[in-house]
Order: sequence, then structure tokens, then C-alpha cells
Amino acid sequence: MDVDGGNKRVFHRLGGPSGDTKHQKVCFHWQAGKCNRYPCPFLHSELPPSNANGSSSKRPYGSADNSGFSGPRRNPNYSNWGHGGGRGGGRGAASGGRGVVMKADKVCNYWIQGKCSYGEGCKFLHSWSLGDGFSLLTQLEGHQKVVSGIALPSDNKLYTGSADETLRVWDCQSGKCIAVVTLGGEVGCMISEGPWVFVGIPNFVKAWNTQNSMELSLNGPVGQVYALVINNDMLFAGTQDGSILAWKFNVVTNCFEPAASLKGHSRGVVSLVVGANRLYSGSMDNTIRVWSLETLQCLQTLTEHTSVVMSVLCWEQFLLSCSLDKTVKVWFATESGNLEVTYTHNEENGILTLCGMHDSQGKPILLCSCNDNTVRLYDLPSFAERGKIYSKQEVRAIQIGPSGIFFTGDGTGQVRVWNWTTEPTTTTFQ
Repeated sequence: MDVDGGNKRVFHRLGGPSGDTKHQKVCFHWQAGKCNRYPCPFLHSELPPSNANGSSSKRPYGSADNSGFSGPRRNPNYSNWGHGGGRGGGRGAASGGRGVVMKADKVCNYWIQGKCSYGEGCKFLHSWSLGDGFSLLTQLEGHQKVVSGIALPSDNKLYTGSADETLRVWDCQSGKCIAVVTLGGEVGCMISEGPWVFVGIPNFVKAWNTQNSMELSLNGPVGQVYALVINNDMLFAGTQDGSILAWKFNVVTNCFEPAASLKGHSRGVVSLVVGANRLYSGSMDNTIRVWSLETLQCLQTLTEHTSVVMSVLCWEQFLLSCSLDKTVKVWFATESGNLEVTYTHNEENGILTLCGMHDSQGKPILLCSCNDNTVRLYDLPSFAERGKIYSKQEVRAIQIGPSGIFFTGDGTGQVRVWNWTTEPTTTTFQ
């Protein structure tokens, strides 16, 4: 499988080592979003600066031999991070021969209100997404404030939590809300594992077993619970005071019992992920801490981010992190076992959360929610743009479902359901 997103092809189009400048011209068909030539003799990117020589300032660590998220570490095949160039699906053009209308990177306000008179001739987008291969299935309305957690336990229902202090349960067949649970506190995060649903609220973690209706309240957190993750029978919670609390599931008593408290962060822990027998924690103190799951001791503190580390994600042998400092950093373990930054991807806005999944062809995709109310979709490891999702307010929660389904929850309380399509589709504006 070509998991490098065609890095070598794009690298040569950008004036790679050959130094051939014969066809240093941007492909018109690519700009219109419909180039299907391979190899294409023209650039699938904007023209590089005159002094560009196509070389990368990034260290050339690359993809592994398959594309699993939260997978074990392996020796990497050397490749090129971030050499993806552009893709037709992200250009924002509506086809029409010589009458191509280049769309501005903004959703039409009049279209949102159902009264735009320009139709396809409007220079703004008449769609909540831009790109090919995925589409909007439906919207779920009900929450009154930001959606901060989405979970899919093994009971064929969707669970969503919000700052409006409620948990909503949705029927996955009809899309209707079938239950509303008042929690008495804002939902900071939510996850599921098997039949269990875990919800972080101020000073507590609430747990429900959807099979037998058992309900538990796990106390110990100080302040809001911002992050939750499970590894084997251990539940970890990142809290507002900078602690990471751990509970162990006791099969005999069918309860979660306090196991440990991990100290080290000086401010709130807002993101947790498990991979390679390690626990990774992102914090408001601008750092990432690496913890051994065997000893629960901190092994390393990563300090390269300059603002809040909002989200951490494991993909193959890499750790990915994002921050309000407008960067996504890719980390790789050196021979000593310590993590170092191997590539930095820059955005124009702060980044709120990361989520990894595969498209309908099995290719790895990174979803980056930014605080300009968009979610950017990128191929991995090339960071070639696949598309963009727009919202009225910023997306705080992204969750992967079965069969190419994924969910986004935004600041208005709206949950959207998306689907990767089997066949590539051309962007349309309705």
C-alpha cells in the first residue's frame, strides 16, 4: 500500500534533485479540482519561491509498513514527512469549463439562512465540507452548548456529552434522541470501552454499564476531568489540578478501585493517549509527559510546544501532538528511547484536537480541528490536504465509528455524522 501519499512524485514536481524546471507551471486541471493524469507533467502545488530547490528542512523519518493508529513502535522506513503538495479535492473550485468559479474559503452566510440567490455562481461555499471521498450523512440537534465528548459503546447507540450538563443517547438507525441524562456538571470528556461509558465532570468520573445498567461515581479528581483513556483494566483521568488518576477494574466486585495518582504536570491535563506500553499526557503547562505503564513513572518530559498541548495521538511508531501554538509535531523515538521532533506541520490557527482514521481505501487520514471553526483532513505521512469541514463554531470532539463513519461535535451543540464513500466523488455545491 502506498502510504506515503505519493511523496516522491510530488517531490519531483516541486523541483527535486533533478533540478528540471522545464515544466514549472501549475496544472490548470488541478486548480479546477479535476486532474486525473498520472504522472502529470505540471505542478500540483502553487509555484515555489524562486530560491526553492525542493529540499526539505525536516528530518526525513517516514511511514511504517502499515497504517495503524496507537500501534507498536517499529523501525521506520525512511520517507518524507510533509511533502504532499496539494490535492484537487481541497481547491474549492466548481467545475464548468472556462466558467470555473473559484470558491472563497468561507461558507456563504446567505446559503446557511436558505436565501442565497447566486446559486452555483456564488463565490462562497454552499456546503459544509470541501474535498472528495467523504460526505455529510445527517445532523443531530439537541445540545445547547459545546459538544465535548462522543462515544460508541457496544450497544448500537451513540452517546454525546456537552457543557450543557447533559448526556444524550441517540438511536443509530433512526438518528433520534432516545434519552437525556442530566449530570449536574459540565462534561469535560467522554469515552467508551466495551459496554462501559465513562464521562468526566467536575470532581467525578461517571461510569455506566450499558448491558446491566450499573452506574458508578468515581471520586478523587480535583476540578474538571478533561481527558480519559483505558488500557487493559486500568482507567486514567486527566484533571484540572494537573494530576492523572488511575483506577483498576476489580472483576470480583465489578467495580473500579483507586490505583495510583501520577504527579508532575503543573497545570491541567487535557489529553491522554496510550501506545507502545506508554501513557502520553498533554497539558496546559505546554508539555507532554511520557509515563511507563508498568511502573507508572514519568520517563520523559517533552517541552517543544510553546502553548497548551491540546491533543496527543499515536500512529504507528510516531507520536503526534497539537497545540494552540498552531503546530502539529511528529515525534519519533531515537536509539536511546527518547522522543524527538522529526517534523513540524504549521497551521494558521491554534489546533484543538487530533483524530486518526482510514478512508474507504484504507489510507491513513489525520483530522485536525482548528480554532477557525474548521477541521482539516490530511493524508499521512505526506500531510497532503484531502479536504476541509466547516462549522458554525469550533469542533471540540471527533469520534470514529464503524464502516467509514465519523462524528464531529461543535460549539453550538450540533453533532454531524460523516461517511467516507467507497468511490471518489467530485465536490458539489448545493
